[in-house]
Amino acid sequence: MKQWFRPGGFLLAMLVCGAGGIRGFAAPTNLPPARILFLGDSITYSGQYVEFFETFVRLQFPAWRGEILNLGLPSETVSGLSEPGHAGGAFPRPDLHERLDRVLAQTKPDVVIACYGMNDGIYLPFDAGRFERFQDGIRWLREKVAAAGAPIILLTPPTFDPTAGNPNPPPAFNYNDVLDHCAAWLLAQRDHGWTVLDVHGPMNRFLAERRRQDPAYHLAGDGVHPNDTGHWLMVRPLLRHFGAPAELAETESVAPMLAHYPHAAEVLKLVQERQRMLKDAWLTATGHKRPGMAKGLPLAEAQPRATELDRQINALTATQRTESPAGLPQPNR
Repeated sequence: MKQWFRPGGFLLAMLVCGAGGIRGFAAPTNLPPARILFLGDSITYSGQYVEFFETFVRLQFPAWRGEILNLGLPSETVSGLSEPGHAGGAFPRPDLHERLDRVLAQTKPDVVIACYGMNDGIYLPFDAGRFERFQDGIRWLREKVAAAGAPIILLTPPTFDPTAGNPNPPPAFNYNDVLDHCAAWLLAQRDHGWTVLDVHGPMNRFLAERRRQDPAYHLAGDGVHPNDTGHWLMVRPLLRHFGAPAELAETESVAPMLAHYPHAAEVLKLVQERQRMLKDAWLTATGHKRPGMAKGLPLAEAQPRATELDRQINALTATQRTESPAGLPQPNR
């Protein structure tokens, strides 16, 4: 386990190179470059919350020269379960057990951020056996990542909304109740030293509040896959964990971040281009059993293109002011 990781302080300690450090943290010395790996299902693969996170890192810490990889895989579970007739009977859900060893060996992450649960109840009512499979899968994932020498941050699953995009009454059971169980169990593991960030509870509360104002409001048009607002709610616990100022981490959309940092919209666009190119390249390079995925560029071709996008991003963020733009604190350099 890399000793320089500390919950709540890892990115703050790592991402600033040069004199001064950040308020309350000493400047780091002799630290390896950070490679942050995201794992999850189609919500992670869609990746807006990963893109928002990387954009924050690039803007807040312009001296950072690490890498953020998204290897989320649509339909995947950590439980190894798949419902009968999944995808019209075309294929069972992919199982993280099948690919994790290859992913860790090839990406060599310094920290892993994982978000599972949405698919692990396989959209059926709560069942103790399925819940146990989810718990076993999460424990196995933590052990594998630890054996690879990296810490892991677990995110509770996003909210499921049975009424979104459904003109008919909601089903007899609310699948979000299953996710409530997953989230509560994950959060309880904090007592055992796990690093768990809560996505589920804040999304539940946000949706309930908006639904009181507008009964037609939703965060996911299909009940599962969050829109941009939902992805922003997902990233907020990560921003807080990694030292974002409260003025940013408590906002309700990405818009304030884009407004407050110079060149932020341009940086986000370049980050999106880089992320969306690399994720398919890395998924193909590491291998998986999920049909219908884009192969993307060969990794040997994608990486030089990513390096050029890095150059463009770094040129934009190099002009960041040292003073606080519009009240958002910047690193002391």
